Amino acid sequence: MKVLDRRVRITELVLRFVNLGLGVLAVVLIVTDSQVREFFTIQKKAKFTDMKALVFLVVANAIAAGYSLIQGLRCVVSMIKGSVLFNKPLAWAIFSCDQVMAYITVAAVSAAAQSAVFAKMGQEQLQWMKICNMYGKFCNQVGEGLASAFLVSLSMVVVSCISAFSLFRLYGGSKIKNAYW
Repeated sequence: MKVLDRRVRITELVLRFVNLGLGVLAVVLIVTDSQVREFFTIQKKAKFTDMKALVFLVVANAIAAGYSLIQGLRCVVSMIKGSVLFNKPLAWAIFSCDQVMAYITVAAVSAAAQSAVFAKMGQEQLQWMKICNMYGKFCNQVGEGLASAFLVSLSMVVVSCISAFSLFRLYGGSKIKNAYW
């Protein structure tokens, strides 16, 4: 059981710091992205604030990165002290926060992906243009940030499963001695 505990803790630690790195990468890629196009004499600058789904994605990934940093530090302290999990209320809090972060990151990636599809493909029925034909560099960098954010959301889901495992093993079945079926 100690080998399993150690592997779970190391996996959680690695995933939390992967979340931190990829979350910061996604935020930097999207926030620093802009492209200026000139139409006749008018200049139009494309930036992430033009698409509200990208703003949501940036905020969600910034929160996820900060949360992953805090939880990663908690994992490091836990590994140094040698305690696996502290108590049930704290385990429930970690599990709940991990669930919330997983849902937020998945929702943000979904919204941004839908907006990216509209930017790439357009929508003829609504007469929406293919924006990526005009702002190719902008769309490529947003796509890179979106890929990083997608990896963050996947790893947040895995971290959420790990925290669920850590929580529910505190309620081990060996405590029930006289069970009547």
